[in-house]
Amino acid sequence: MNELIPYPIQCPYCGEIIDILLDGSVEQQAYIEDCQVCCRPIQLHVEIDHEGGAYVQVASEDES
Repeated sequence: MNELIPYPIQCPYCGEIIDILLDGSVEQQAYIEDCQVCCRPIQLHVEIDHEGGAYVQVASEDES
């Protein structure tokens, strides 16, 4: 699957719900994306299944 998957997450800092785009072509990913509201770094751990479903774990910088 080679598409971007929109996915809502809750920022662990400010609590706002923001939409991120997941790369559906990579089964397991770990990266940092800044919150679009408070600009703090959010750690993301992503798994994409063979049907294109996504499982996302969200953590603040000090939770890793």
